[in-house]
Amino acid sequence: MMPDLGKYTFAVLASYGATIVLLVALVAVSFWQRARVKRALAEVEARAGKSDG
Repeated sequence: MMPDLGKYTFAVLASYGATIVLLVALVAVSFWQRARVKRALAEVEARAGKSDG
């Protein structure tokens, strides 16, 4: 199923591996940042609700 890459096998597979790792890291950081912003927004909304009441 995998094509013969000859002497470039390691370089190609390492590039694929690095790309996958970087994509997973990017998604993980995005989810972490989303949670942090969501928490901060909830705090701001809670403070705004208490001062208006």
